Amino acid sequence: INVSPTHPLKDFALLLGGVSALIVVAVLALSFAAGYLVRFVPFKQEQALASSIDADWLKQSHSADDKRREQYLQALGEQLSAAMDLPAEMHVTVHYSAEDTVNAMATLGGNIVVFQGLIDTVDSENALAMVLAHEIAHVRHRHPIVAIGRGFAVMLALSTLSGLGDGMIQQWVGSMGMLPVLAFSREQEEAADADALQALLRVYGHAGGAATFFEHVAEQSALPEPP
Repeated sequence: INVSPTHPLKDFALLLGGVSALIVVAVLALSFAAGYLVRFVPFKQEQALASSIDADWLKQSHSADDKRREQYLQALGEQLSAAMDLPAEMHVTVHYSAEDTVNAMATLGGNIVVFQGLIDTVDSENALAMVLAHEIAHVRHRHPIVAIGRGFAVMLALSTLSGLGDGMIQQWVGSMGMLPVLAFSREQEEAADADALQALLRVYGHAGGAATFFEHVAEQSALPEPP
């Protein structure tokens, strides 16, 4: 008689755990493979993808003062880009947001958003340039599309396994207007910091003020209610 000496529930738990572990490993492998392969997507195609996304946070109505701020930020971004050896086909577009969010972000297609809250925080152009150069470095290393590629691969795998199909994928793609939530790894952040410091040295001849914004964020994060 083919009877297992162990309880059937234990056998089932071991089998379920093994299958789950294999699925997790397969999804992670797919994620890393996608993150590697999307680096070879031409930047023009990335720009086309970015332009096809209905991102309200890139289409804010600007006053005359807001437009002047955006023009200044764009000029500063181009000055820094020239010192960072960006590929010829890669162009950075800097957007200004009047929101009081203490942040800046890089997303698909070379789009960078700088918030008024960040500008209010820094006390010199050098400090602002450090943050802006940091975001340009993310674009230079293709970090945004790598994050999107990995996320899409994981979502595709999970939707296939769960049987939810195209509806889940379409919902995820439709929500790509939430690109501000892109998160980069510690290694990516360190690479962006290193590039930004070099850019500051080339443009200003020194790196004074480079740590101002990051010191402010560190101080705020130590408070009971971080921003």
